[in-house]
Amino acid sequence: MFPEKFSCIFGGKMDRAEYYLSCLADLALPRSCPVCGRQLGARENHLCIYCAADFPFTHFWTSSHNPMADRLNGMIGRNMPGGNPCYEPYSFANALFFYHGESGYRKIPQGLKYRKRFGEGRYFARLLADRTFAPEWFSDVDMVIPVPLHWRRKWQRGYNQAEIIAAELAGTKGCALETKLLERRRHTVTQTRLDVDEKGRNVAGAFRAVPYAGFRKSPSHILLTDDVFTTGATMTACHRALRDFFGSGIRISAAALGFVDSG
Repeated sequence: MFPEKFSCIFGGKMDRAEYYLSCLADLALPRSCPVCGRQLGARENHLCIYCAADFPFTHFWTSSHNPMADRLNGMIGRNMPGGNPCYEPYSFANALFFYHGESGYRKIPQGLKYRKRFGEGRYFARLLADRTFAPEWFSDVDMVIPVPLHWRRKWQRGYNQAEIIAAELAGTKGCALETKLLERRRHTVTQTRLDVDEKGRNVAGAFRAVPYAGFRKSPSHILLTDDVFTTGATMTACHRALRDFFGSGIRISAAALGFVDSG
């Protein structure tokens, strides 16, 4: 038996027939661990037993005030008029795992973003969803909005990876998925090599909320979703666009697969 804390990684029990079918499927189409590249066994679900054992969970879902939420709220405060967030509802935040540039676990969001590993991406998005909606501070989320791509980048890639994650979150919660309201109106350069201030300037004013025909939803708690949360600059720019559109009466929070620990 696998330890209980890894049951979410390896899935439920298999009967003998399911086990042999899984073995046959792996002979025809071998699966590999996205982190280390080892071939997966029949009872291993997306991660090998070794990488599952070392999975760097953030456990941010155990506290409403955590490093990701502190970073996001700090960025929101810095970017508000006068730097005064006195009226701003606190933004909750959650991420599934710690993302490090040298770690093999970075390949999880990269596989979704660049290699179209949709099944794998949805699987980890469901793990994120299960942990995000367990605590009571996310219980009133009634709309999930992915961070949008510029139309040119989405056309080149063919999809927005944040939408795939957002769909799993919305489906788990049973709430609205909104992919048309928030748009990226300016094509920005990649954030990879920019420092915190440069990232903020790069995405400042890059997003806007534009109502479309038929939009009549009035949410009380929006969950912004992306693949990786780094400085919070992108989420903050999206937050500002939604705040300008909806006013101060709603809460806007955030969720991502990976969290970059700058400390």
